[in-house]
Amino acid sequence: MSNHHKSNTLIVSGEETILAAPDQAMIKLGVITENKDPAVAQQENANAISKVINSITGLGIPENQIRTVEYRIEPQYDYQDATQIFRGYKVTHLIQITISKIKQVGEILDTAVNNGANTVSSLQFTLSNQEVYYNQALSLAVENAREKAVSLAKILGVTLNKIPDLVQEISVNQPILFESTALVKSVATPIQPGELDIPAVVRVEYSYF
Repeated sequence: MSNHHKSNTLIVSGEETILAAPDQAMIKLGVITENKDPAVAQQENANAISKVINSITGLGIPENQIRTVEYRIEPQYDYQDATQIFRGYKVTHLIQITISKIKQVGEILDTAVNNGANTVSSLQFTLSNQEVYYNQALSLAVENAREKAVSLAKILGVTLNKIPDLVQEISVNQPILFESTALVKSVATPIQPGELDIPAVVRVEYSYF
């Protein structure tokens, strides 16, 4: 008797989410300077940003964890009665600081701001070893699907082939705990990152007889 596989298929989905505390933070901040003379705006910016970087390395953050992520010079205009009046040049220099001591985030922000950083563009909390947690969530999701299939087989009064015919990983967006910060002005800003949800979803097909 030929087994028409498709007619005897049980399809279930399984999902599981694991909570993990982030162990890495990325802070993007920098200096914006404006001056009629582009060379002056650049020089002021260079002085200010090196002061900011020195203040951060002074906290024990290695220089290889600080890098420039944006540098641009743009002319600035004021508008009066539909005419544009040249105001000067704006220089923006943003650096990204990647740290593994989450507790240092507030201190870094305050130190940078106290030493001339006048723009904080973003703060992100992530996991350096996300893969490990995801794989754990994935195996739990498969287990979740198996339990559903066993229950369904029982309800239908059929026998399940223990080994699935197909296990398909459904991709879900991997998480980043993102906090956009307005300029942080307080002293020793306490920033609690909370926890990240790491979801995994699978589709599993079993045959039964």
